[in-house]
Amino acid sequence: MGKVGVLFGGRSAEREVSLMSGSGVLAALLSRGVDAHGFDTGERSLAELAAERFDRVFIALHGRYGEDGSLQGALEQLGIPYTGSGVMACAIGMDKVYTKLIWLMHKLPTPNYAVLDDQSDLAKVVQQLGLPLIVKPPHEGSSIGITTVRAAEDFKAAYDVAAGLDDAVLAEEFVQGREFTVAILGHGAGARALPPIEIVAPQGNYDYQNKYFTDVTQYFCPPQLDEAILADMSRIAVEAYRALGCEGWGRVDVLMRESDSKLFLLEVNTSPGMTSHSLVPMAARAVGISYEDLCLEIVATARLKLAKAEG
Repeated sequence: MGKVGVLFGGRSAEREVSLMSGSGVLAALLSRGVDAHGFDTGERSLAELAAERFDRVFIALHGRYGEDGSLQGALEQLGIPYTGSGVMACAIGMDKVYTKLIWLMHKLPTPNYAVLDDQSDLAKVVQQLGLPLIVKPPHEGSSIGITTVRAAEDFKAAYDVAAGLDDAVLAEEFVQGREFTVAILGHGAGARALPPIEIVAPQGNYDYQNKYFTDVTQYFCPPQLDEAILADMSRIAVEAYRALGCEGWGRVDVLMRESDSKLFLLEVNTSPGMTSHSLVPMAARAVGISYEDLCLEIVATARLKLAKAEG
């Protein structure tokens, strides 16, 4: 492996979670004899990163400046192989609107939506999508800035919350049903899904707090579902991952509508959490892959994605 950097922290709204992810990954790699070193990209510069002369890096950053393609581009320039998806897949995956456009082009199911700005007619959006609806900033993760709007008079306040975090705002059809996530390892035809996980949060509120800092959310892996539905869920998740050009590892969030069991793709995470509450390690454990082995498998896939294009 050589000298391995674990990049964590960063400057996004998910810094706190990234610090936990990075600490876990660093401890895991050290426990397996890897020459691993932590590097907080929120406190240290790209010049310092170059000076470290890492042979490869494990990206344990979440959100902007770490999961959105910007860091991946810098690593390509510096010639440092890195884990996870490349520049374009990360940039698209971080943008929920462009993700939807690509999925729809591939005829993959995703909830109906509208992109809003300060000139949008919110009443027309309610007519288009119905109530309740979901309002979210399309470039944030970890459920930051998301509001479920159940009454038309609450729409503007929800819009303001999301607009305070992002230049654009995404309104999405509310799908009443069960929530799942599918972890994926690998690249291209070799990409494989780990067992889906069902997420059951209190009052269906799988927010930032319930994701990372409480023990009230329940997880079922594998879920109590017909085998055919589970297989279809895994298939759709892998297709969604491939459609965006993802590689290395990632996680695709899926909803199953209560009324007819139809599946809907929500979003992809190209640098998922690796905390004690995180879902990729949970899915890996279900098939006998320890946290430490998972970290080793991911870091072994680190590579430069643009080098092939040059040759």
